[in-house]
Amino acid sequence: MGQHSISSKAVKIFKQSIDKYHLLDEVDQPFENPYPSDSIEHLLYRKNWIDTVQWHYEDLIRDPDIDPVDGMDLKRKIDASNQDRTDTVEYIDSYFLDLFKEVTHLDGATVNSESPAWAIDRLSILELKIYHMEEEANRSEASEAHRDSCNKKLQVLLSQRVDLSTAIDQLLEDFAAGEKYMKVYKQMKMYNDEETNPVLYKDKS
Repeated sequence: MGQHSISSKAVKIFKQSIDKYHLLDEVDQPFENPYPSDSIEHLLYRKNWIDTVQWHYEDLIRDPDIDPVDGMDLKRKIDASNQDRTDTVEYIDSYFLDLFKEVTHLDGATVNSESPAWAIDRLSILELKIYHMEEEANRSEASEAHRDSCNKKLQVLLSQRVDLSTAIDQLLEDFAAGEKYMKVYKQMKMYNDEETNPVLYKDKS
């Protein structure tokens, strides 16, 4: 996959994942990745599938009449999904680290505040926003005012997709040219770690 077209290819894969999910539109449906396990496409598809399932988890947990036990179970699924999302982002960054490992940095090369994979993470979430906002803009039983309001928001999201895609591609071009260099900090989440979350480690002492 050429780095100059990563955003357009990512958007295409994200759409593929979102459309596939909504054929059944069930959070517990089986997952099948159509791409080879050693490819960046595989990671992008998996990343968006995680985001898509979690989007619908977040819808479900906001049901004011949800059973508290079901709500707690759903909260744990959301926590596990967040960890899976973070892990997958790091795998994507590892791909880019390897891709640019032979590039010689120019004098004055700078580090970006956000890694490529976290920018792609935002692009994946944005694609979900676009899908669902388009649904609302076309929802026949909704009021005309609602549809008009959602269509205006949709146009902003589509503009944001162009801007974010451009920024991602430019960042990768800067990496390839040695004008920027990657410096990735592994996520140091503490609440899932039995050694750093007091609620978890207090029972071990």
